[in-house]
Amino acid sequence: MPRPARTLAAAAITGVLLAGMAVAPAAAAPIAIGATVSHRTSIKESLRVDRVPTPKMNWAECDEGAECATVDLPLDYDDPKGPTTQVAVVRVKARDQKRKIGSLFINPGGPGVPAIATVLASPYFLSDVLLERFDIVGMDPRGVGASNPIRCFRSVEEQTRAYEGLNVAFPYTKAEEKAYVASSVAVGKACSITGKPISGAMSTAQVARDMDVLRRAVGDKKLTYLGYSYGSILGQYYANMFPDRVRAVAIDGVLDATAWIGGANYGDVDQESRMRSAQGAYKALGEILKRCKSVGADLCPLAPGDPAAKFELAMQRLKAGPMVLEVPYLGPRTFTYTSFIGSVLRLLYYPWNDGDIVWLTAEVLRLTDPTASAADREQARAVLGRWLAQARFDDIPYDNMMEAFLGVDCTDANHPKDIASWPARAARADKRDPYFGRLWTWTSAPCARGSWTVRDEDRFTGPFDRRTANPVLVVGNYWDPSTNYNGAVSTSKLLPNSRLLSSDSWGHTAYGTSACVTDAMDAYLLRLTLPRKGTVCKGDIQPFQEVPEFAATTRAQVSGSDMAARSAPVRGARKQLPPVVAPLPVATLSGR
Repeated sequence: MPRPARTLAAAAITGVLLAGMAVAPAAAAPIAIGATVSHRTSIKESLRVDRVPTPKMNWAECDEGAECATVDLPLDYDDPKGPTTQVAVVRVKARDQKRKIGSLFINPGGPGVPAIATVLASPYFLSDVLLERFDIVGMDPRGVGASNPIRCFRSVEEQTRAYEGLNVAFPYTKAEEKAYVASSVAVGKACSITGKPISGAMSTAQVARDMDVLRRAVGDKKLTYLGYSYGSILGQYYANMFPDRVRAVAIDGVLDATAWIGGANYGDVDQESRMRSAQGAYKALGEILKRCKSVGADLCPLAPGDPAAKFELAMQRLKAGPMVLEVPYLGPRTFTYTSFIGSVLRLLYYPWNDGDIVWLTAEVLRLTDPTASAADREQARAVLGRWLAQARFDDIPYDNMMEAFLGVDCTDANHPKDIASWPARAARADKRDPYFGRLWTWTSAPCARGSWTVRDEDRFTGPFDRRTANPVLVVGNYWDPSTNYNGAVSTSKLLPNSRLLSSDSWGHTAYGTSACVTDAMDAYLLRLTLPRKGTVCKGDIQPFQEVPEFAATTRAQVSGSDMAARSAPVRGARKQLPPVVAPLPVATLSGR
């Protein structure tokens, strides 16, 4: 079956230029500064951070238009004169220094994802109005990236052996589950022993304290912050730990902090059952298949008929056994149900991949159709092999990203003790939220308290209902496959001085998907202007609608070296989607 001409290459999952600004922003209302009294930073937190001397930022040019520095910060804020950890910081200076408002701190998600590369990419995805008026600042969180990194293993060989059972998108067979459990125990124990002391000092609370010290170091009286995905957790922590130090906190792709942590109200409930990321992914896939049926076979190869039933048939066939595909330049590669679902989830992270999802499903159906001719099946096998060569999802080089993710999640949150309970938990999650429930549940398996034993005694567990000096802007996307829209709703209800901005858009996070949502977020960060209550924006790219021509341009994953090799775009140039990252299992990481 030929691929529909309107779909984009699967490689486009790594980036795309934004669609045009077609939707007008809703009318806005100015914030009444000082109309309500905010909570004050607790005496305990004040003592922790304020007695740390303001670091001197020895900025040095490190990339075109950017400056870098490193800062030594307390490993334990209860002992400010004790051992330190080095934190790497970067800034892209405001274009108009005379009219500069201050610094805009950015976190791209993760956890465990460096922020430096995202800040270096900021001219490509932030609006020019923000680049004019703010120094864009990012730090690689402690234990991450260019900061002193967590290292749970003494050698690559040792790590490779421990990770062996994790090299699937998620386990499905009994044998895979057994191997995944064994590797999760090995990783949890290694990070709890070899990974110390940093593995016990990477909680989000520690990063929030680091950010408050750096806020002071760059000369800002209050924090201006933009956090995507897990960055929404960091934003909520800061807002509740330092409520009177908030100038503007915008969080996009929001995780509910109380569900992230868990606690007495949740009992022994695992993290995915609290956050329901899989529900968001299943809703997004279901809506694409629903719209597929309505547009017909000209635009969707799963129509006519019932696209959802055809997708399920394809998955049942994949569950029956793996396929071996000949992948150009890579040779034979095993293609399984779990790798397909992992790929679908990644495709859902960007708003233009609906065509790829249905096209790939149609090719799987053709390849597994017992009535198809040998030539037809061979053609489908070749098409899928070429797609894998583009996507390269199964050829991810080693780094410590998973350990960095776990260093935060396992110390932040309450996780069940018994790793042996994960298979049953994952099976229940898949019944509740088909296809994706297992995947998201297994993500936290190394955090089982029986094997991940290192703790951060200074983690923050709430409350998350503090009244901040200025309102927090909470942005949720209806069809986000990673950070369920319900997380934005519940967070906005809990924060008494916040405003919810909703977006009927696709992919992970909303900034950049329409003029409506981008302009509203820009206005808030610049002028402390809130969108009107009940505002709902609509993304420019919708399933099975024509994608604007310039959206078909792809880009490689953002890195410092990529940015250094290019000239920053001129004012008025089209922008790209922000390079946000959400947590995924090790075999599905492409660099929540």
